[in-house]
Amino acid sequence: MTEIGPDGSTRFAQKQNEVLHRTLGRFDIVFIVVSAVVGLEMLGSVSSQGPETFTWLVFLIIVFLVPYALIFAETGSAFVGEGGVYLWVRRAFGRPAAAVASAFTWITQPVWVGGSMAFLCAEAARGHLVHFAEGSLADYAFKTAFIWITVLAAILSLRRAKWIPTMGAVCKIVFLGIFILTAAIYAFERGVQDLAIGDFSPSVTGFITLTPLLLFAFLGFESGSSASGEMKNAEKDVAFSVLRSSAMAGVLYLIPVFTILLVIPHSDIDGVSGLLTAVATVFSVYGPAAPVVLTAAVVLFLLANIGQGAAWMIMSDRMQAIAAADGSFFGGFFGKFHKSLGTPIRVNLLSGTVSTVFMIAAMQLTGSSAALFDVVLSVAITTYLFSYLLVIPAAVRLRLRHPEVPRPFRVPGPNAVFVALGAVTTAFVALGSWVSVFPGTLESLLGVPYDFSSAMGVPYAAFEALTLGTIVFIVAIALIGFVAGRRLRRETVAAERAEAEAGLRG
Repeated sequence: MTEIGPDGSTRFAQKQNEVLHRTLGRFDIVFIVVSAVVGLEMLGSVSSQGPETFTWLVFLIIVFLVPYALIFAETGSAFVGEGGVYLWVRRAFGRPAAAVASAFTWITQPVWVGGSMAFLCAEAARGHLVHFAEGSLADYAFKTAFIWITVLAAILSLRRAKWIPTMGAVCKIVFLGIFILTAAIYAFERGVQDLAIGDFSPSVTGFITLTPLLLFAFLGFESGSSASGEMKNAEKDVAFSVLRSSAMAGVLYLIPVFTILLVIPHSDIDGVSGLLTAVATVFSVYGPAAPVVLTAAVVLFLLANIGQGAAWMIMSDRMQAIAAADGSFFGGFFGKFHKSLGTPIRVNLLSGTVSTVFMIAAMQLTGSSAALFDVVLSVAITTYLFSYLLVIPAAVRLRLRHPEVPRPFRVPGPNAVFVALGAVTTAFVALGSWVSVFPGTLESLLGVPYDFSSAMGVPYAAFEALTLGTIVFIVAIALIGFVAGRRLRRETVAAERAEAEAGLRG
């Protein structure tokens, strides 16, 4: 017996779609996605691996980012509707799989905002704006404030809230532009690192280490589809936004990473402060004005990160709210969209709560701020990659099972080409998932030296407890939420059966 309505959604979900406002144009979508996906926090993390980072970055742009962008440019333009990923996986594999995929996709964002982003911004503020000790009350207060600013931004109506990620994207581009221009002046005046061609040679260790980081940096360009019910022309604009933003991301990662490698010895770069260390170094060319210019750059950096956190909260919370309204996440309570704002306030508040709890949990780990940043980033990478083990195969299945659906953008070639693109990208995601959950295992299998303690800076047991505990929690909450939504799904079926019987009697 089916538990869904004629269009695949519950009556409650259909009602929520009625309060949405179509306010997103092509410009808005591109800048929201760029703000969300292009992460300044990733630049230091990947650059810390040395010059071969650039080699693997180019490699993965070609063999992963391009196929991935093509897959979701087609899928997003063909299967439009508020909820994006949730709707695709539901149509391909059913509600239980969609509930799990959406839970992993959604919860990554509060974990990431409360973990990596909050830690990164606190380190930037502590090092360059105002001093407060690690683990102090001020440290907790700063991170909590950062989290709830992004939540409040997501609560605003999209007509107004869309300008916050746009501001973040502009600040990000301006920040990187100033950094790259200043680095060119620095290189002309003082020279650069002595890098030989051989330094860029790829290694097995570098590939294993960098794959999860770079995949995380490249994933999420389809996130705009979560709000496709609020787009003016989703069928055309989704494909454009995916392709345009992914191309921008390639440039916005390649040039800054290469710049960092030129001005800072990679042994001095860490994930939490690597980018700002490079910025502070090159800004020395401004002489006495350097502190003022650096302060302005750090402010841009913080504003860019606020916009990025807000963008993710806006997109992922909408997807999870649709899952809830559709009876796949606690019976619809979290699926309510505010009538005048058109935003899922209950999910927004839930995201803020999860983010705050995760931040507090991560703060209990022992280790340096750099080590804690790497750990919480690894957890966010793990949860996000796991979702794509369902999402990419769902896109392939939709291509094969629903050829009748119009596709404003279509990947050239027969289905075999699309399947091959899906197989390659899924294989990379599977590899990245394994490495992020069980670091060191592939190195041992391949006979590559690996020291977890020196690599991560925290005890292995604590790392696995946080990582595996987060995964188990997500799966459990997804399945419990799905079971709790059974009544909402049955109510839809009962109402539609009653209408059908009334029609026959009439």
